[in-house]
Amino acid sequence: MYSKTKFIHIFTLVFALTIQTICSFEYKHHNNEELNQLLQNIHHKCPSITRLYELSEKSVNGWPLTVIEISTNPGEHELLKPEFKYVANMHGNEVLGRELLLRLADYLCDEYRNNNVYVQNLVNNTRIHLLPSLNPDGWELATANLDQNHGSDWLLGRSNLNGIDINRDFPDLDMVAFRHGTKDDFLNTLIYHKMQPETRAAVVWLLSNPFVLSANLHGGALVANYPFDETPDGSMNTYTASADDTTFRHLARTYATNHKRMSQIGTACEQDEDFGKQGGITNGASWYSVAGGMQDFNYLATNTFEITLELGCDKYPPESKLAKEWEDNKQALLEFINQAHIGAKGLVRDENGMPVDNAIIRVQNITDGVNQIINHDISTTKNGEYWRLLTPGLYKIMAAKFGYVPEVKTVMIEPRNTTATQATNVHFVLRTLFE
Repeated sequence: MYSKTKFIHIFTLVFALTIQTICSFEYKHHNNEELNQLLQNIHHKCPSITRLYELSEKSVNGWPLTVIEISTNPGEHELLKPEFKYVANMHGNEVLGRELLLRLADYLCDEYRNNNVYVQNLVNNTRIHLLPSLNPDGWELATANLDQNHGSDWLLGRSNLNGIDINRDFPDLDMVAFRHGTKDDFLNTLIYHKMQPETRAAVVWLLSNPFVLSANLHGGALVANYPFDETPDGSMNTYTASADDTTFRHLARTYATNHKRMSQIGTACEQDEDFGKQGGITNGASWYSVAGGMQDFNYLATNTFEITLELGCDKYPPESKLAKEWEDNKQALLEFINQAHIGAKGLVRDENGMPVDNAIIRVQNITDGVNQIINHDISTTKNGEYWRLLTPGLYKIMAAKFGYVPEVKTVMIEPRNTTATQATNVHFVLRTLFE
């Protein structure tokens, strides 16, 4: 007969094993129903730091476009806390990013509970949004035709159910920018471009949240791709630098060097160039021109800096490789989120301490006598906040709005010493021009 002590010991062991089974992450290709259930499970495991929500529209076939938010105050924007997002599975047949974001959500939840200082700093100081699948219909089509896809050029499932490539469906603001168009030109392009429901939902999401930094996860190559994606002259491939080329190169390099293989020479996919020779990064338009892509739309329509991550040659890797892919990408995924804290951030207030919304933040690089205006202004939020991603150096930062006297401050942006280092605080008080 079991003693009471032995019975308690066995019960405790069985209970612990049961909890471990429930909480352990299964490396597999989760279907759309399983994806949403897994996100629910993660939320139930970490209700104090997670929230689930859906984008404003569903896919053509009716699947929700579900986001998991990970933050210390889910559902609420916190003053001066930067907002970050990862988006995956925009092309339905490129599935690795989808599984990596599910694993990342699970990892952040578990490690926050386990008092992992690195993860706690990340979650405490950043509002993180993960969208594992922007194209669940395409995923179903690709999965249903997996054998055929492996023997083809991988087109099945790439597009949405209406046959539209979502990453060519965003309003093409590049052409407006290259023509030095006005704000009205931008708005007209937004209004008159007829979008797919998935694209439209993404655009509403991007325009409704003060995202600072983002990455779009793809497959088919191994490289971190940065703006611009589209050439100004219609050529197939020409290096097309944005005003923030230095910062974008830093962001892409951060992911590539923290990935276990991306920056290594000799990792090229078949019939592709060896991006390892350039550190695992590329300018998008230098590789091939893309019109109507999400990456450039983020940069030109919002305050968000986005890069595109090509995660590997195999767009639909076997389940047996998913655990290794997670290990190869884990540190890169985490450290890239940390880049939301580079540069400067601050509040723009009036003389009465009230927030000045929609003020422009303009930056001039004066490092080592460069004296160059970075021709990409960002604007303040309704709370008067701004975040300006910058690499280390000496800058003049100006806050301005019609009806106010502009204010300029000279700021030294120092390298980040630790993963807990925040962006440099640079606040402004604008005096009214007419009294």
